[in-house]
Amino acid sequence: MIQLEVHGEGFSLSYKGRKLIEHNRRRPCLAVGRGDGRYRSVRAHFRIRDRVQERAPCREFRVLNEAAGANEIAQESAERELAGKGLPGRMAVPQVAIEFPGRIRLLCSEEQGRLCMRFADPQSPWNRVWLDLWAEPREHIYGCGEQYSELDLRGKRLPVWSQEQGIGRGRGLITLLAEAKMGAGGHWYSSYFPLTAFLSSYNWSCLCDSPAYAEFDFRDKNRHRLEFWQIPESIRFDVQDSAPAIVGAFSDALGRQPPVPEWTLEGMWLGVQGGPEVILEKIERALDAGIHVSAVWVQDWVGRRLTSFGSQLMWNWRYDAERYPELPTLIEKLHSRGIRFLGYINPFLAIEKELYQEASARGFCVKNGSGRDHYVTITDFPAAMIDLTNPDARDWIKGVIRENLIGIGLDGWMADYGEYLPPGAVLASGESWDAVHNRYPAWWARVNWEALQETGREKEVVFFMRAGYHGSVACSPAFWAGDQLVNWNLGDGLATVIPAGISLGLQGIGHFHSDVGGFTTVAWIRRSKELFLRWMELGTFSLQLRSHEGNRPERNWQFDSDAETLSHVARMTEVFDHLKAYRQHSLKEYQETGIPVIRHPYLHYEGDSQLHGLKYQYLFGRDLLVAPVITPRRSAWTVYLPEDQWIHLWSGREFAPGRRRVAAPLGQPPVFYRKRSPFRETFEAIRREFG
Repeated sequence: MIQLEVHGEGFSLSYKGRKLIEHNRRRPCLAVGRGDGRYRSVRAHFRIRDRVQERAPCREFRVLNEAAGANEIAQESAERELAGKGLPGRMAVPQVAIEFPGRIRLLCSEEQGRLCMRFADPQSPWNRVWLDLWAEPREHIYGCGEQYSELDLRGKRLPVWSQEQGIGRGRGLITLLAEAKMGAGGHWYSSYFPLTAFLSSYNWSCLCDSPAYAEFDFRDKNRHRLEFWQIPESIRFDVQDSAPAIVGAFSDALGRQPPVPEWTLEGMWLGVQGGPEVILEKIERALDAGIHVSAVWVQDWVGRRLTSFGSQLMWNWRYDAERYPELPTLIEKLHSRGIRFLGYINPFLAIEKELYQEASARGFCVKNGSGRDHYVTITDFPAAMIDLTNPDARDWIKGVIRENLIGIGLDGWMADYGEYLPPGAVLASGESWDAVHNRYPAWWARVNWEALQETGREKEVVFFMRAGYHGSVACSPAFWAGDQLVNWNLGDGLATVIPAGISLGLQGIGHFHSDVGGFTTVAWIRRSKELFLRWMELGTFSLQLRSHEGNRPERNWQFDSDAETLSHVARMTEVFDHLKAYRQHSLKEYQETGIPVIRHPYLHYEGDSQLHGLKYQYLFGRDLLVAPVITPRRSAWTVYLPEDQWIHLWSGREFAPGRRRVAAPLGQPPVFYRKRSPFRETFEAIRREFG
């Protein structure tokens, strides 16, 4: 039930015993206003400013009849104030309406075990809302989508807006150079996958239906401020009695990812390209080294273009007959050897090619203000963008996926991008571009998922995405971390994929991996041997094990650059395969409960406050604690072990809780298992073979 208490010149609103709002005249919980947002985008790196024309605090209030139905309340057919009408000052009610005269009305009701807030009868000029929520001084906040730099958002303010993550992301000289040359430096909060949602270490959550630009501010020790650049459709609160319960309920609300095909949980997906001869040669080299190759991921199946950024693709979504003659035959041959073939697609179209000509002629591309196709510059070439607000355009690109990808035998693909819808874009639906921008990644996910469902092959074929928003999760079999630097940079390198996976997991996303080795090579940055080996270790303790050659393959260390690397890859792939049954168990748990595979340790050790200060170690399933080595030239590593009985995976030595220094040579990253684990025999088998 909703608990409402009126006191003096204010009120407090609680749900299931958790205070959510505290209002008084001096510090009102709500303000409305008008603003004019200004957007500038360079390669999906956004600079956003607001010109606030009016901000009206909602100081005065009156509580309407708590017994009336929501429609009656909205129609003012049964108004009755608490004050002066003999009603108690404190009550538990199934719904309540609070009017802020001359401003806006707040309707609160219990729906499906959650508190739902809606704004009724907003005055026509309002397009800004500021809502303050009650905060506890020692509370920790997680969420707002995928976070690469920070896990605990307490003390932070950040936008909720889908965009490129940036190069360097505010760390070091590389950010300054990327910003100066390409406008692509990014910030600590830049994310492909935002969510207007978060959860608290006090086991409550907030999920907002408001796709326009938003800013969430967690800096005040007593209040969390949510700023919306529209009137939200709804704001939903959930309260549970434990961390696993609130994460599971969060996952229920956002949707559960579809199960991945079983074959994705074993072997390595080799990221290779260059034509059939090169691919087959690399496969043989891998197999000769003892690497279990379950798939090849061939992004240049559509052809290649060379740009100032490096090796990029020809965005024409059919196989390039010059680069890959008779590709369907090649795929069949690989299938006969138990090796699957994955490709690549995104929502852009190369303007030099025939698919663009067809889409443009049929009006399927995003337009500019002059009614022409709106070209978006990605690196140094323009491309058109499919208008996913157009049902006919959606059907068309689904047909392309069914025929040109699934139809020729592809077993999966990277469904890239989604965050590029530019300022000023004109859409078939007539909606404003800024009301659509955050939703576009979710529509891109749905198009891919529906195309897969329409072929009936969703249990065999997989795709993976980097961009997302509300609505993405239930349509995306897998997510990957996006484009990291091929180095140790704490803002944009190897380390960042750990908080990325944990943060998505806390929001109920269960299937996550990263490019083994990273992606972005710029300036002096290139992938070293040690970095590749350490990233391979991290990939071993994730759901999929997939390598990437990077945007400049010739400058990066690859899986076959020397014999030692081949041996390391073979070893870690064997460890990966040994954990298949454990992965399946953890995924089944995710499907049933919403608890992710990559977990923040506090989910199972809520009483340990030190865990909230850690962001580079995680639980992999319930029973494995993983602390990847994220700096170079280290042979030992410090790990924090919560209260439990822990066994070192490689040595079999038992460790007491607390901070512990352990040996971490290449091939033996810091990993521990719970002594009471039902998978103890599996872990001991790994120790006997690889310890």
